[in-house]
Amino acid sequence: MAKVSRKFKSLRQPNFPEGQGQPCALIPFITAGDPDLETTAAALLTLDRSGADLIELGVPYSDPLADGPVIQAAATRALAQGVTLDRVLDLVKTVSPQIQAPLILFTYYNPILNRGIETFMADIAAAGVAGLVVPDLPLEEMGELLTAANRVGVEVTLLVAPTSSRQRIEAIAAQAQGFIYLVSVTGVTGMRQELQSRVKDLLTELRQTTDKPIGVGFGVSGPDQVAQLRDWGADAVIVGSAFVKRLSEAPADQALAKVGEFCRQLKLAIEGN
Repeated sequence: MAKVSRKFKSLRQPNFPEGQGQPCALIPFITAGDPDLETTAAALLTLDRSGADLIELGVPYSDPLADGPVIQAAATRALAQGVTLDRVLDLVKTVSPQIQAPLILFTYYNPILNRGIETFMADIAAAGVAGLVVPDLPLEEMGELLTAANRVGVEVTLLVAPTSSRQRIEAIAAQAQGFIYLVSVTGVTGMRQELQSRVKDLLTELRQTTDKPIGVGFGVSGPDQVAQLRDWGADAVIVGSAFVKRLSEAPADQALAKVGEFCRQLKLAIEGN
């Protein structure tokens, strides 16, 4: 069993009988190279020690269509410093043996295509990446990527949008690996004050379709929303812009402490404390 699936399996057992709820995983997201790669490495270690169950690491990209202004700005800053996919993978290779949380790479399709699908998959697996999210590649074009990922043991998480039809939800759920990424809003990532009630209905609909874990992301910004999603039945909650904002806006000597404290707050909320 691959690392992402193994993590969710470990969370689901052994002390949560049917009908009594299940633990919910916390998945922070940060952008590699913002404010710099050294800070990214330290932030990954901090998140791992502060309650993160899995961690998403964004590869900076020049045209991040799924990302809101906070993450777009972070990617722009990282690119301006010369952060490349190779440098990100070198970072992962160094850090992944030091952390317990499986690392999930978040990247757009063009860098994969540019490198070659087979080579890309081999390279990220060798670096220690456990999972992959490619937000701009539709299900109909996923075949070659999924096949290559299976060969190297990397799990590809697929996204379900609030506008997805029942038929499409079933098709995505059948192909998704590790967990299903339920997008909580129609639009881009970013912090929002309230969650759309449609998310609760979609969680129910997905739960009727699949027994694979379901993670909810986009627009999740604080402990109250994390707790609400747990109560609605999410198996994981992904929080991105709120972490990226803390890393970019806090004074350099305080950023890691703020990220760690925020991660602990979310973990307490997700555990119902």
